[in-house]
Parts: sequence; C-alpha cells; structure tokens
Amino acid sequence: MKTAAKSLLTLALTLHLSVGSAFAAEAPLAFNAELLISRYASWGIDPDKHLASINLKESWTKFKKNKEIVVAVVDTGIQGDHAFLAKNIYVVGGKNSASNYGVDFSGEKVTNTPSDQHGHGTHVAGIVKSIFPDVKILALKYYNPKASGQANLDATIKALQYAVDNNVDVINYSGGGPEASVEELRVLKAAEKKGILVIAAAGNERSNIDDKRHAYYPASYGLSNIITVGAHDDGLNIIPSSNWGKNSVDIAAPGHRIRSSIPQNGAGYMTGTSQATAFVSGVAAMIKSKHPTMKFDQIKNIILSSSLKVKNFDGKILGAGKLDAARALELADSVNEKLKTPVVRAVANK
Repeated sequence: MKTAAKSLLTLALTLHLSVGSAFAAEAPLAFNAELLISRYASWGIDPDKHLASINLKESWTKFKKNKEIVVAVVDTGIQGDHAFLAKNIYVVGGKNSASNYGVDFSGEKVTNTPSDQHGHGTHVAGIVKSIFPDVKILALKYYNPKASGQANLDATIKALQYAVDNNVDVINYSGGGPEASVEELRVLKAAEKKGILVIAAAGNERSNIDDKRHAYYPASYGLSNIITVGAHDDGLNIIPSSNWGKNSVDIAAPGHRIRSSIPQNGAGYMTGTSQATAFVSGVAAMIKSKHPTMKFDQIKNIILSSSLKVKNFDGKILGAGKLDAARALELADSVNEKLKTPVVRAVANK
C-alpha cells in the first residue's frame, strides 16, 4: 500500500495560494487563449468552468518554458500527421516523418509507425498537448486488439523499457490490469531510480483498489514515482466507472466526456481514468519545463499538495483532491525559491 505524500517541506503547510487574484487575471498568457476553446479542447480546460476545470488559463499566466519536455504516451498509437499533434511528435532517431513518428511494439516486428486504429492513444496525446501546447510526445504503441492479454503486457513492458532507456521526462500510461507483473515492476523501479515520473490510470472497474483483491496495476505498485489518477465529471463527482481508494488513488482529474483529437484529423469524446491521467501528465510536464532541476518526488508532492479539496471525493481520493494547474504552478514557483535559498546556520554562543 502506498503512503501519502502529505507535506512538501513545511512550505506547503504555510503557502498562501492567491490563485484568484485580480492581478494574475491581467497577466499575459504563455499560449494562445484560443487553444482553450478550440475544437480539440474540453470542459476540463474551459475558463468558464471555474470550479470543475483544472484552472489552466491561470496557470498559463505563471508559465515559462525553460526546457523541452518529452512525455512518453504508452497507448494504442497515434495519428502522427494529425493537424493538432503533428508539430508535437518526438522521435528518438532521425526526423518525424510518415515512416517515423514513434515506436510500435504491438506486432511481431518493432516498427516506427505506431498507427492508431483504436483512437485512444491519439485522444490521450491530444489532452496532454491541450494542457501544455509545446510538449513533445513520444508515441509508444503496445495495444493489439488481436493479441492475448499476456502479449499486450509484454508489449507494454517493452514500451516502458524504451521510455526509460531514452530518459523521457514523464511516462503517461492510461492502461493496466488486475495482475501484477514482476517484469513491469522491474522497469518501473528503473524509472524510479532514474527519476522519471509515471502517471497511471486508476482503472475503470468501479472498484476500491485499496482492497488488494481489486488492485489495478501499475497504479497499485505503490512506487514513489507513480501518481495514480481517478476521474471526475463537471459536477465534481467521481464518475461511476472510476476506480477509487482513499489511500491508493492520489488525485482526481477531469474524465467524463472529454473532447480531444481522434484519428482522421477529427475531434471526439471519450470517458475514463485514461483521460484524467493525461491532464495530470500535462501539468507535470509544465512544472518540469519551468523548473527543470526539480526531482520527480518534488513534482509529485507539488501536484498533490496543491490539489483542491472536494467534499464529494472524501473517502475515495487521497486528500479528496482535484487537480488544479494554477495552484500547482504557483506552489512550484514557491518551492523553487525555497530550494534556491541557502540555509544559514549560526554558531551558538558559549
């Protein structure tokens, strides 16, 4: 069972988060405001959804890109030339092209064309991009609908290993299952050792994953570098399909009828903890981009400590918290200043 990261130095206990200040509302945005209401945007980033959204517009007043960030999206693939995503595609070797836009581990041979017949991976990648428009997406395909569960798990492990070997900044894994895997755990521990943050879906089995009989992996491994995400709707209710657990699910994010990119240059709606996971990945990527020297545990604690408590989440989410991008960026700035301040010790008088 994972333990809660309830404090971030003593700073998190005393920081005054003045997110709603009138002065911040006048500040320039890091990105075009039209992206918040584009055909690929959802209520999760809508400035008019003051309570339910993740408060993204306000976070863009606090953001400055200091490092390019790569998020590995381990999923069903991606439309590499999608109008919304093409400029965000990252490849390890060579240039992004029609024959090289990620890695496909789902077939008998590994290829560099992770096409997305399902749509899920393109949708998840679009959400990450909607949060952080300059993010780089490394698409790693594991899913094959014709393959066995074990074959898909084996492909997942290969995809995760590739992400770790290539030192990505964040891994978004909007999938999983009820069975633990020694090899999957090994790779995720390697990610932990390298300081790579893994954002994992809590799952959609309507279960309390605090109960080991209903565990969901990789979310239930309890590693320090994993953030487990449940899903809420725009009425601030945990959606019925979302797994939950007051000790195991770290935070909730928008996950009901989320609009994002889908194949054939389209936009469409999907529901689930997969979508919620991508919101957290986007915020984690923004924090890492603004503060490149921050460690994974600091970023995790910032995201959890800055979450807004929602009464409806009591008993279901650790700290009953929902994702708030603006509070997270503000807390990250304050923590960064504290980390830069040298500790001065005086010599005691005799």
